[in-house]
Amino acid sequence: MVNDFNVLKEEAAVYHACLKKQVSDGMVIYNENALTVMRRILDKHPNGCFDMIFADPPYLLSNDGFTCQNGQMVSVNKGNWDKSKGLTADLEFYEEWLRLCYALLKPNGTIWVCGTYHNIYLIGYLMQTIGYHILNNITWEKPNPPPNLSCRFFTHSTETLLWAKKDKKAKHTFHYDVMKAQNGDKQMKCVWQIAPPNKLEKIFGKHPTQKPLALVERCIQAASNIDDLIFDPFMGSGTTGVAAVQNGRKFCGCEMEKEFFELAIKRLSAK
Repeated sequence: MVNDFNVLKEEAAVYHACLKKQVSDGMVIYNENALTVMRRILDKHPNGCFDMIFADPPYLLSNDGFTCQNGQMVSVNKGNWDKSKGLTADLEFYEEWLRLCYALLKPNGTIWVCGTYHNIYLIGYLMQTIGYHILNNITWEKPNPPPNLSCRFFTHSTETLLWAKKDKKAKHTFHYDVMKAQNGDKQMKCVWQIAPPNKLEKIFGKHPTQKPLALVERCIQAASNIDDLIFDPFMGSGTTGVAAVQNGRKFCGCEMEKEFFELAIKRLSAK
């Protein structure tokens, strides 16, 4: 694994002149399209190099609708990166990065993928088509979700994380005892109530779809080991990187939007 990470560092140095990178001890992050980066890494690592992947992809929900935030009606639009191009194009996008992630995972590696009912069923179908074996369907329950403005259906208060390995027979990592200890010495269930990111997690700025550090940390602590190499193809404000570094893992991430890449650098530099 150390050799894999050193190769990534060397590749980052080679491309530094033309592509924005940030390289430091135990970390390589790219301000670039994830698909481009993954293809380039795959050329160097045809058998995979990542022990765990945490993917929080665009949900493609910026459709000019409205939601409630701090008691006020606000637009759901987050940026062009979150706009749907139609079901067929969306499916092609999801399938491409899921196939690349599959190829880049080590044989016993696992992947976590976030979503809501808008996209998680499509993702789950594609994952099984590609060959992933789904281990768990985790329901992340938000204790204080935004209210439903239309009052015509139930309030959306959860998101889903699919946890999967490359093959049913793969010997994946799961720290059962660690999770049990965190849950009052009882088996941890697949419904997790975790609050949204707090003010300290947004001290350098915020990402519109930022995940709470506690959520990502739990995934990393459950499914990876010290010094493992964690990858996040859509790292946003760098939460996965912060969780990885704070827990003794190495990190590789991609963020296409310059604003969020620079925010991630600030957060990761403060660790």
